[in-house]
Order: sequence, then structure tokens, then C-alpha cells
Amino acid sequence: MSAREGLALEGVTIRLGGRPLVGPLDLAVAPGEAATVMGPSGSGKSTLLAYVGGFLDPAFAARGRVVVAGRAVEGLPPERRGIGILFQDDLLFPHLTVGGNLAFGLPADIRGRARRRALVEEALARAGLDGFADGDPATLSGGQRARVALMRTLLARPRALLLDEPFGKLDVALREEVRGFVLAHAKAERLPILLVTHDPADAEAAGGRIVRVG
Repeated sequence: MSAREGLALEGVTIRLGGRPLVGPLDLAVAPGEAATVMGPSGSGKSTLLAYVGGFLDPAFAARGRVVVAGRAVEGLPPERRGIGILFQDDLLFPHLTVGGNLAFGLPADIRGRARRRALVEEALARAGLDGFADGDPATLSGGQRARVALMRTLLARPRALLLDEPFGKLDVALREEVRGFVLAHAKAERLPILLVTHDPADAEAAGGRIVRVG
């Protein structure tokens, strides 16, 4: 992988109260590929994503480089890292319409109501949700909410994607459907993906390297 592509972690270590949790870890994820972090509860999986994303609790001591598309971002605030993230909860805003939630993800440099609406409608079409722009998020099924959450993240034009057990609360059938949707769209966007999960089926679906912590 070129140094100017993908996501790279270089010498990342995380400690809590002097106790090592993660690392030292070196990892490179190419555009359109995935790496999976696995380990028992409390092993530091989500803590690693928090460090990469820029929202690590100050109780942890961490060091190491995080490089996104050739740019070191470990010293930047989350909003300037160019990294998208999906959690177990979809975190849709209940006071906004479905379309309003998607529009929230659009960069500020995309101006004009018609242009922004067109991008929202295009994203809904890709998610199989034509006609839902003015709907209430509360009326969506779990799978529909997950698809909207992903599209909102992609509309923000991230350079890498973190997945923090986003399929964990879904039943088996829906988990497979949503997992396929998320991974297919993220890879189609040529995003490097870092997935945290405890489910071997997620790791198998993602492909790529498996990193074990704890």
C-alpha cells in the first residue's frame, strides 16, 4: 500500500493506569479493504477505535501515529481527521426528518438547497429508501435506520471508516443483511475499514487481516 493511501497505524500503544491494553500495533489497511479487531470485552477494541477517531477518554495514555490518506491525524480533533464511524446505535436525530439526518452529514462547502436535496435523494435511492426524505426516523425499521446511518456517514466524504460493532444489536437475519450493505458500500467507496467485533462471522464477511487484542 502506498504511504499516501488508506489507513495506517504505526507504533500505536494504549495504556490504562500503567497497564498495557493495546500494542505496540502496526497496521496498514488499503483503500477498499478491511481489517478486523477482535478480543474479549474490556480488551481495548473500542478504545483503539476511539484513539484512531480522536475521541479517546483522557484516562487512557496513548501514543503512535494514525495516518489517513498520507496525512498524520493523531494530533487533530475528530472533525478534522476525515474519519467516519458507525456505532451499535444508529444515533439518528429524532427531531430531524430522514432527509434532514442525511443532510446533516453533507460538508458545508456543498451549497444550495436544490443541490443538497439532490444528494440526499441520491443517497436514499442507493439505500433502497426512495420517498423517505420527509419521513420520521421513528417509523423506520432497524435495518432501514442502519442504512440511513451509513449513508449519512458516507455523505460526509470520509477518507476511512471505523465500525464499532455496528451490527451487534441486530438479530441474525438482519445482521447479515445490514453487514452486507455496509461493507459493500464502504468498499465501493474505496474506504479503508477498521472493524471491531466479537463475531467471527463479521470478520469473515469483512475479509482482510484480523488483529487480536487482550
